[in-house]
Amino acid sequence: MSIAPRDEDEVQELIATELTQTPEIIQPEGWAHPRGYSNGAVATGRFVTVAGQVGWNPLSCMFDSDDFAAQTRQTLHNVVDVLLAADARPQDLVRLTWYITDREAYLAARKEIGAAYREIIGDHYPPMSVIFVSSLLEESAKVEIEATAVIPDHG
Repeated sequence: MSIAPRDEDEVQELIATELTQTPEIIQPEGWAHPRGYSNGAVATGRFVTVAGQVGWNPLSCMFDSDDFAAQTRQTLHNVVDVLLAADARPQDLVRLTWYITDREAYLAARKEIGAAYREIIGDHYPPMSVIFVSSLLEESAKVEIEATAVIPDHG
């Protein structure tokens, strides 16, 4: 559950809402289908860029957990909170860039991360990159995620 104040029922309703326009997923002919991400996306509308979010409590800027999966869950909530503040939905995401400090911890927590992703983002897999780095600016952070979304034109 996100630490940031918001109506969880509204979030789940937004995730479940049938969309009139979603990003078009790009998959080159003959390429193997990727698992958990897309190779490309095309969308038209209003851009929303989300600065790198980490897994801390956004009200106190303190980390409630040192656990990799728990920090990733909170990071995803923080990304969605910024999207919602811009009237965007998780389904509007067209790009995610993950910065991870521990490859082995990420691999060990993949099932928990996948479950959190599906719960918070839903069944939408935009183009993503996962980049392993030696450290992040916030010393206790284990993951940081940047996001780009496109709010569809409703014309």
